[in-house]
Amino acid sequence: MVKLRLKRMGAKKAPFYRIVAADSRSRRDGRDIETIGYYNPTKNPAIVKIDEEKALEWLNKGAVASDTVRAILSKNGIMKKYAENKKAK
Repeated sequence: MVKLRLKRMGAKKAPFYRIVAADSRSRRDGRDIETIGYYNPTKNPAIVKIDEEKALEWLNKGAVASDTVRAILSKNGIMKKYAENKKAK
């Protein structure tokens, strides 16, 4: 099963995260299938950049977003678009 989740990057005490599509059995920072965007919580305000088309493509293929990634996608309006597309079909 494919999951959309965060992959930790950056130095000690200065983390930033990549939002990736990865096999659910792989490690948190292990191999990923595709990078969708990134999230940097250390900046004020937090920096989020997501490729909306890739995210919607993975969600339509059946990928499941982790709780944190789902919240990030919701704040950017991507989960709303996914729900509308799903309802339209």
